Amino acid sequence: MAKRSSRVGDQILKEVSGMLVRGEIKDPRVSGVSVTEVRMSDLGMAEIYFTLPGGEAGKDEALSGLESARGFVRGKLASRLRMRKVPDIKFIFDAALEKSYRIDEILKEISGE
Repeated sequence: MAKRSSRVGDQILKEVSGMLVRGEIKDPRVSGVSVTEVRMSDLGMAEIYFTLPGGEAGKDEALSGLESARGFVRGKLASRLRMRKVPDIKFIFDAALEKSYRIDEILKEISGE
């Protein structure tokens, strides 16, 4: 089961990233959004993690845009993934990249002193 969840998660990551790159999601609030990871809690729920080039600045706006496109994204996934039931999706801002940049800055400050 874990293997199948992982395969489905990888496929969802590929498809949603492609939708964003190709501009299939027309909402201007999702401009620049990148999908970083998809975690499958089970085959019924996919948590899609995303990041922005500007960091947390436009996080709420991007999240609103993604949430409003949720039905569209699920519909596209239904036609592209060959599954009986497409998982429900939840969008989550991935703050890991921001944290790693901050840690990097702190380490540079410490080594410079």
